[in-house]
Amino acid sequence: MAPTESDPATPAEPGPAPHTKPGPPAAPAEPGPTPQPEPSPEPHAKPVPAAPAGSGSVITSSDARSAPSTTPDPAPLTPPDHHRPPTRRFLARAAVVTASLSVVGALLGLVRDQSLARLFGAGQDTDAFLVAWTLPEFAATLLIEDGLAFALIPAFSRALARRAQGAAGDPVRALVAGTLPRLALAFAAVGGLLALAAPQFVAALAPGLPDPGLAVDCTRLTATCVLSFGLAGYCSAALRAHRRFLAPAAIYIAYNLGIVTAMYALGGHWGVRSAAVGVAAGGCLMVGVQLPFLVSGLRRRRTAAAGPAAVAGPGALDVPLMATVLLFALCRQSQVLIERFLASGLPAGAISHLNYAQKVAQIPMTLSMMLCTVTFPVVARALAEGHTERARARVERDLAVAAGLVLLGAATVVACAPQLIGLLFQRGAFTAQDTAATAEVMRVYALGLLGQTLTGVLVRSYFSAGRATWYPVGAMAAGIAVTSWIGAWSLGSWGVTGIAAANATGITVTAALLLAGMGRRSVPVRVPRMLRELSRPVRAAAVAALAGGFAARLPASPLAGLAAGGATVTVVFVLLGRALGDLGCAAALCTVRTLTRRLAHALLR
Repeated sequence: MAPTESDPATPAEPGPAPHTKPGPPAAPAEPGPTPQPEPSPEPHAKPVPAAPAGSGSVITSSDARSAPSTTPDPAPLTPPDHHRPPTRRFLARAAVVTASLSVVGALLGLVRDQSLARLFGAGQDTDAFLVAWTLPEFAATLLIEDGLAFALIPAFSRALARRAQGAAGDPVRALVAGTLPRLALAFAAVGGLLALAAPQFVAALAPGLPDPGLAVDCTRLTATCVLSFGLAGYCSAALRAHRRFLAPAAIYIAYNLGIVTAMYALGGHWGVRSAAVGVAAGGCLMVGVQLPFLVSGLRRRRTAAAGPAAVAGPGALDVPLMATVLLFALCRQSQVLIERFLASGLPAGAISHLNYAQKVAQIPMTLSMMLCTVTFPVVARALAEGHTERARARVERDLAVAAGLVLLGAATVVACAPQLIGLLFQRGAFTAQDTAATAEVMRVYALGLLGQTLTGVLVRSYFSAGRATWYPVGAMAAGIAVTSWIGAWSLGSWGVTGIAAANATGITVTAALLLAGMGRRSVPVRVPRMLRELSRPVRAAAVAALAGGFAARLPASPLAGLAAGGATVTVVFVLLGRALGDLGCAAALCTVRTLTRRLAHALLR
């Protein structure tokens, strides 16, 4: 079940006590101005006051976890109004569910890439498909992961805040009615236009491609993702704003299953076009897994908070905000356009090597961002309610934890790149030469993972207030300029390695500019303090990568080398992180210990 916000744990920030699902023996709450406490079955247990009638839950103190309960401890249903600050336990459980399903989705993404490599290798056919694959990559960033979410989650957070204040009507339903039909029409129009302009798109993106006709066919099939990803992104943003994370975290499982199934079912007849068919089918599955949850949430009757009724806000999105959000996401994803444009003139397989290396190298970044996916609605809601200090503390903690996790992953990628690529891809049409080229590129990509993660965390802070700001767009444009210049300058001498180095440098410049601009433009993060904190895991990761690389080369077997290198990196990174006082490392270890104790308790009780 999805994690919910009704755990009887101490809240992460000051606020009302969280709600919990009452056990069967609990008596119904009686209406009245002052709730009466339930009798405690233990002489030393603190009383648990009953909730007002109609709330459907019981308010507990932070010590209520000591009271016995006849109800098992599954995740209870989320309260409909979501007007309480989330507890640490809720955030931890939500992050675990999101990370777990995202890991499954990422593993299926690896299966997808392995299937593509095994069935079609790394040549002109896969290069043609990967040019068409640019559309779903862009659509995922613009409509699911970053762009649309940055505008919709704050909008839904404000609507939920107005609903909790007793606004007239239902601001949430008004927002859906005012935005969803127009956005769906826009998504359909853009998708149709891209399908019609597929030849011009391929010619502009990859002018040196030897078989543009195949790329055009694949592009027309993948253009359907604009509509399906747009609807999936809308559902995902709405559900996350309601603090429901199960269905949004499962969308890439459905998506990758659709692609893998299509490749194996249709690959013998349609070749690499079958992967494009899978993109179209997978996009529909992404909408299908979320739509029932969203419809159920919108149908649920709201409970208005006590107090004077407020005027419902407009059911429309801020157009300047949408413009800045989408332009930022477009600039960020244009790194892929630059890479494929430059690599299209290199020998066949260059685009494929870049793609495989990037997909594996970005797994640590994807996992490190899971906590921010959960806490972005929390930051947006805190700002909507005027709790700036709570938002600042949350963002600083997210930066520390995400940086520590991604640097541990980056050190592992640098140390064990040949073993990783060999185990994942070297079979069928993917040769040892492909493994060596891809591993070299992946090590260079890994140098930019910290910049990628910091950019993802920081830009959420800029847009969490739901106001238009052009600074992130300018910072991303500066990074793209650096990427383009370095890529063009190094292409002749370094080839695909130069393109990867340009990517890493450009995104690092963007992250530095975004961090420098925090303060008046965003959540007031203490930049000097954060720089000191970030320097600790960077030093630990550098030493861990060197030690892990040495350990990974000792065994002859790739699997044994990966195990030795990964274990060495982890031990060295954790020990150095604790010695240097890395807060992110300490928080991650505390979370692991807590989850381990809970798992042991669940298994042994």
